[in-house]
Amino acid sequence: MRLRNISYILGGFLFLLGLTMIFPLFWSIYYKEDDCIAFVISIAVTCLAGALLYFFSRPKDEDVSLAHKDGFLIVALVWVLAPACGSLPYLFYGALPHFTDAFFESISGFTTTGATVISGLDDLPHGILFWRSMTQWLGGMGIIVLSIAILPLLGVGGMQLYKAELPSPVKDKITPRVTETARTLWIVYIIISTVEFILLLFGGMDTFNAICHTFSTMSTGGFSTSDASIGQFHSSYIDGIITVFMFIAGVNFTLHYILLTGNIRPLLQNSEFRFYSAIVIAAILIVMVDLRCHLLDTVGSSIRYSSFQVVSILTTTGFTTANFDNWPVLSKTIILILMFFGGSAGSTAGGIKCLRILLILKQGYLELYRLIHPHAVKAVKLGKRIVYPETMASIWGFFILYLAVTIIAFILLSSLGLDIMTAFSAVVATIGNIGPGFGMINAASTYADIPAAGKWILSFLMIVGRLEIYTVIILLIPEFWRK
Repeated sequence: MRLRNISYILGGFLFLLGLTMIFPLFWSIYYKEDDCIAFVISIAVTCLAGALLYFFSRPKDEDVSLAHKDGFLIVALVWVLAPACGSLPYLFYGALPHFTDAFFESISGFTTTGATVISGLDDLPHGILFWRSMTQWLGGMGIIVLSIAILPLLGVGGMQLYKAELPSPVKDKITPRVTETARTLWIVYIIISTVEFILLLFGGMDTFNAICHTFSTMSTGGFSTSDASIGQFHSSYIDGIITVFMFIAGVNFTLHYILLTGNIRPLLQNSEFRFYSAIVIAAILIVMVDLRCHLLDTVGSSIRYSSFQVVSILTTTGFTTANFDNWPVLSKTIILILMFFGGSAGSTAGGIKCLRILLILKQGYLELYRLIHPHAVKAVKLGKRIVYPETMASIWGFFILYLAVTIIAFILLSSLGLDIMTAFSAVVATIGNIGPGFGMINAASTYADIPAAGKWILSFLMIVGRLEIYTVIILLIPEFWRK
C-alpha cells in the first residue's frame, strides 16, 4: 500500500473538514453565544492536524496515484477521522463531556443516521445545532465524493475512491470522468436543497431552522433543532414539504440529473423507482387505515401522520411528528419492516436499498419459474437489461453479510442487558442509518441510556451501514493486507 500517499490525502481531507467548521462559527458569532471558543479551538486542531499530515506526507516524487486497496482503506479511515474531529465542538463546548457520547453523536451525523444522545436540544446554542445538521448534509452525498471533486485540484485521481464509496449493484456514471460526475451530483444536490430551503421559508420557518432542516432532509439524516423534531412546528404544510423532499432524497440522484435536463421518461421507466414508489404508496395506505381505525379521528390526520412517518423511515431519514412506538401493532410492524428496505441505490438513503430487494424478489420468482419450466432459459432483468450472475452473487453476498452483522450485533447488545425490542431495533436503526427505533430508543427518547460498549457497537454499525458492508468488512479479511 502507498501509506505515504494515503496520509497525504487524509491530511488534505482533514484540513478541508476543519475549514467547514467556520460556518457554524459564523452562527455562534451572529447570535453572540458562548460556543465560539469551542469552534475556534476545533478549527485550529483539525486544520493543524491536517496540515501537518499533508505536508510531512507529501510524496517526494509527486506521484500520488492510488492502488485499489488504497481506496478502500482511505474511505474507512475517513469515516473514522471525520467523526473523531467532528466530535471536538461537542467536547470543547461541554454539550457532551464524554468522548464516547461525542463520537457517537458525530458519527451519527456524518453517516446520516440521526441517532442522538442529546436531550434538551432547544437549549443548545445555534452553532452546535448547525454543526449537527451540517455534518449530515456533508455526509449525505458522501464526504469522499466531495473530496473527489476537490482533491484532483491537488493532482489526486479519485476513481478508486468513487468505487469504494458507492458500491451500488448497478453503477451509472453521468459523465466519463469521475471528478465531473462528483461535481454534477453535488450541483444537483445543492439545487434541490435550495428549492426545499425556499419552500420551508414560505411555510413560516426562520432562516436558521430552514437551513438546518434542509440539510437533514436532503441527507436523509433526521437531526432537528428541537427534541420534538418536526412536530415542533405543528404545521401540515411543513410536514408535507419535508415528506416530498424526503421522498426525493430517497431517489437515485442520477435520475434527478436526467430529470433536470428535461427528460422525464427514464424516471418513469426506471424499475427501481417504480418499485420504490409502490412500496411508499402501499405502506402509507396500510398505516393510514390502521391509524384511522384504531387511533386517530379523521382521515386527514391519518394521511398526514402515516405519509410522513412511512417516507421518513423508508428513506432512513428518521424525522418524527409522532411517537410511532405508541401506534397500533400493525403500523409498528410496517415501520419495522420498512427499516430494512431503505431508499434507492445512488440516493442519500441507507438500508439494504430497494434495488437489491427488487432483484432478490426477481431471483426468487425466477427460481419458482424454473421449477415449473426446468428447461427454460431465463435471466433476471432490470428493465431491459440482463443482470449477470456475478452481480446477483454480489447482492446475495451483501444481503447475507447484512443479516449476519445484524444478528451478531443483536446478540452483543442483548448481552449488555437491553430488552429484546430495544436491542433489535437499535441494531436495525443504526446499520440502516435510520435513527429512532422502539423501546428505550423510541421517537421520544435518545440513545443516552445505552451502555458505553453498546454505543461503540452501534457506532461501528453506522459506518458499516453507510459504507454498505463490503468496504468495511473487507478490511477484516487477512488477504486484504497481504501483498
